[in-house]
Amino acid sequence: MQRQYDRKASKSRDLCPEQEKQSGINRSKRSVGNLSVLTEVDLLGYSVREWKGETQQAKHMREAYEELFWSCHIKYLRQVRRDNYCVLRAVLFQIFSQGIPFPSWMRERDILKLPEKLLYSQGCNWIQQYSFGPERYTGPNAFGKLRKCMDTLKTNWIEIIATKGHEERGNICNTLFSDESKEHKMYEAIKFIMLYEVVEAYEKIKNREEPIHSLFSLLFARDSSSDPLSFMMNRLNSIGDSLCLDQVELCLLGYLLEVKIRVYRLHRFNTEEFQVNYPDEYRREWNEISLLTEDDRYYHIPVFRT
Repeated sequence: MQRQYDRKASKSRDLCPEQEKQSGINRSKRSVGNLSVLTEVDLLGYSVREWKGETQQAKHMREAYEELFWSCHIKYLRQVRRDNYCVLRAVLFQIFSQGIPFPSWMRERDILKLPEKLLYSQGCNWIQQYSFGPERYTGPNAFGKLRKCMDTLKTNWIEIIATKGHEERGNICNTLFSDESKEHKMYEAIKFIMLYEVVEAYEKIKNREEPIHSLFSLLFARDSSSDPLSFMMNRLNSIGDSLCLDQVELCLLGYLLEVKIRVYRLHRFNTEEFQVNYPDEYRREWNEISLLTEDDRYYHIPVFRT
């Protein structure tokens, strides 16, 4: 079944960046200040606008939104730009807007040195084949670019956690998430941290060291990521360009950032998979953030009110 809503709105929202260029749609005019995370909108109003008509799918989705409103105390949502950085954007925006600190392991080591450690200490010279989302060029410059990405993430995260006021953090986020260049650098830094964690886990498995999190067993069981190099080439290199994170990678993201990511999957309404935590094994002291998705591809940010 196809959605039954305004054709013009649907066309401008769902086109990929290249199609937008061809159709003459100006992205900056569609979002005030070029924000990639928009201001709050009423949840039920959004549902009615998006899912008009009396098709079975439209009714199902409206019921799912009503469940969020009445039972989960989600009254608003923030729309997130629909591209292949979408889930990274939705997660990082919440970490920054809530002032969530660095994960414990990141406070114990300098993330700026992670590219150097992989390249020189662990001999992973194949990281020169790393691709930066839509910027597909790889080669000798990859190492220097990775350092810049890590520096951008660390610098902005330090500024956020030093900012105590919620309103002031919101202003910083509005500025930061209007700067596409900085945004992309931070997402690429998180992607590289994911790669670093996968390399570490793979080495522990080879050396039969202490037990690793079960998510790594799931990740290495896939044909597309049976080792760190294939994970980078087949998955990470395309995230931000032609792929989004899948559910195993969302578990990895929550694990390395030490946040419990609760996802409301509206297309799974009335099933046990309507609310899912990533990872499903998490520590009690971890902060919680929430995502809302209609299709496991694009994500928005639910806003709670009691």
